[in-house]
Amino acid sequence: MFYSCKALVETNPIQIALVGGAPLVLASFLARPNQFLVVAALADGSIVHAHMADRGRLLTKLVPGAQLVLGHKPAAGRKTAYQVAGVYEGNELVSLDTGLPNRLVEAALRAQALAPFAEYGYVEREVKHGASRFDFGLAPAPPTHAKRYGGDCPWLVEVKSVGDAADGLALFPDAPTVRGRRHLLELAELHEQGRRTAVVFIVQRGDAQRVAVNRQIDPAFAETLALVAARGVEIYAYRCPLSLAGIQLAEQLPVEL
Repeated sequence: MFYSCKALVETNPIQIALVGGAPLVLASFLARPNQFLVVAALADGSIVHAHMADRGRLLTKLVPGAQLVLGHKPAAGRKTAYQVAGVYEGNELVSLDTGLPNRLVEAALRAQALAPFAEYGYVEREVKHGASRFDFGLAPAPPTHAKRYGGDCPWLVEVKSVGDAADGLALFPDAPTVRGRRHLLELAELHEQGRRTAVVFIVQRGDAQRVAVNRQIDPAFAETLALVAARGVEIYAYRCPLSLAGIQLAEQLPVEL
């Protein structure tokens, strides 16, 4: 079964730079001492350390000799002068910046560039409801009696970053996610209380044609996603190709449930 909503069409192209517009360099992957650090060799042979935002295992991506894209971002207080932006799989540049999808979606929401969300011109980040935080809360206009709607936003949106793909099929997640399943169930409960709720999968590569849950890695998430979609949670996915110029919000992809 596929979930597809043809209304999700951007009215304006949205593109944002990698690593905040920092200068980019190519490097060869050497090692990953821990989740947050990568060791790489620049073209001149110098060895550098780079911060890694993606905490996933990335066993098929971070292989010896893999070509990385690093952002040169030295600053006081930073332990490294570089940040990993992405990795090439063949000719395909794949993002390794897990914060990039939220920045891309936020730019699109604030520009009212997504048709289903276009009437909701007010955007809040990191909306807390109960014990959870959701990526975005939307409303038609700013609140009149408070600084934020917070958990009372009429529309709550959760963004999921997708980096794995094979033969045109993008797969999420790359590791079991108990937190992700909990968020799905909470979104379904909020929808049944009268809110609009949505999950947006951002596929951070250009070679995907559809999206599915990786049932071998997290069958419970697959079952939960199908359940909450049937309960009214809106499910969307976007192909977002990368280049050294940035990441772009492109066409909608069908989601296989």
